Amino acid sequence: MESKKLTPKDFITVGIFTAILLVVEFACGMLGYIHPYIVASYVVMIPLAGSIPMMLFYSKVEKFGMITIMSIIIAIMMFVLGMGYLGAPLIILVGVIADLIARSGEYKSFKKIVISYGIFSLWVCANYFPVVVTATSYRQGLLDEGYSAEYCDNLFRAVNSKTLVFLLVICFVFGCIGAFVGKAAVKKHFEKAGIV
Repeated sequence: MESKKLTPKDFITVGIFTAILLVVEFACGMLGYIHPYIVASYVVMIPLAGSIPMMLFYSKVEKFGMITIMSIIIAIMMFVLGMGYLGAPLIILVGVIADLIARSGEYKSFKKIVISYGIFSLWVCANYFPVVVTATSYRQGLLDEGYSAEYCDNLFRAVNSKTLVFLLVICFVFGCIGAFVGKAAVKKHFEKAGIV
């Protein structure tokens, strides 16, 4: 690694890939309007759909802080887009842990990147915190917005305090799977970056 200090180029890289990841999240989020069970499947959809841009991002990460900054931007954007602040601590925490794991392999160990992306993917579950923590007001908000009682019942059946741990585990697993999918798609970039 050259310098451990982040450069303007690093910040631009983080910005670009964060924007791409948020577009993926938004696209998957739109599908949630179709059926509430799709909302629960975000833990599968987003880690897989975001795997290619994220593995491309990982191939460019060489310094600590880039993954962390990405998580901070995501937390801010989730707040701005109306998801509240409840999930922000989780988003930032998994970003820091993912960064530390990738750094432990000097950002060149694919095994560490797999675990790092699996952990990082847990930010997706922050979408569920308002549903679980503020269930009553969240349900009323959905009804006020025109969602049917049936939609709400199905949503709370799929996402609740009992299913949250299961959703976290599934999200981690599909994050790890996504790392392999993404690596296969951007193999040349990994080889160029010297990731093994």
